[in-house]
Amino acid sequence: MLTRITLPSPAKLNLFLHIVGRRPDGYHELQTLFQFLDYGDELTFTLTPEQPGIRLAEPVSGVPDNDNLVIRAAKALTETTENTLPGVTIHIHKRLPMGGGLGGGSSNAATTLLAMNRLWELNLGEDQLAEIGLRLGADVPVFVRGHAAFGEGVGEKLTPTNPPEDWFVVLKPECNISTGKIFSAEGLTRDTPKIKIRPAFEGDASRYRNDCEDVVRKLYPEVNQSLEWLSQFGPARLTGTGACIFGRFPTESAARIIWESKPSGITGFVAKGVNQSPLHKKLTELK
Repeated sequence: MLTRITLPSPAKLNLFLHIVGRRPDGYHELQTLFQFLDYGDELTFTLTPEQPGIRLAEPVSGVPDNDNLVIRAAKALTETTENTLPGVTIHIHKRLPMGGGLGGGSSNAATTLLAMNRLWELNLGEDQLAEIGLRLGADVPVFVRGHAAFGEGVGEKLTPTNPPEDWFVVLKPECNISTGKIFSAEGLTRDTPKIKIRPAFEGDASRYRNDCEDVVRKLYPEVNQSLEWLSQFGPARLTGTGACIFGRFPTESAARIIWESKPSGITGFVAKGVNQSPLHKKLTELK
């Protein structure tokens, strides 16, 4: 029986994010293109039969344990069985910035669902895990399924896709963005015409955008400045509701040249876009 496992928890980018409507319950209808990065957090799960319960080895700064999506994901799994499950200690090696639009919390939740499904030998299918994930957050299902996807609805209706696996410079301006504040802004575009999946990979890429970007640029000058700087070298875009922004480059060397010239005081990283999640690649290797 496997008792310990260490797994990646990758970042995602929204290569574009269109808001195509608003539902009566207040949620926004989206169309987006998710792609993973070969960069992210790392989580280690250790079963502790002698010590029941679910705990973090170290708390995440600013996030109460009971609010942490890792704890919530593991607890959600315990509700799927009447069996007594061994305890677990979870260590999170955090690399992704919080509130960056890279899906760090959602990715952590998905990694937890897949890891504990295996360690606890629950044998839940991908559809079941994705359904549990959706209750934790709209972005969790794409991390559970583990393939780049065209997302619709609130982001949970996923069609696997294969965008080019380019290199990205990802910058994190020094600000924290409230998703609720962005989605409630009066100036937010909410009526972008719907597109079909195939045109998302054809024609002029400049037709696609992040509909949150104009609002974010007005409210957060740091994001605007970073976008203006990165846009000198090619199209730059916000991911999610931010604050991270990204620029696409054909090679690692091209991306690193730009990275080395970034303004002081801005953090970030260089990473490769990948269509298979590093999490799923690792899980396949463990079989």
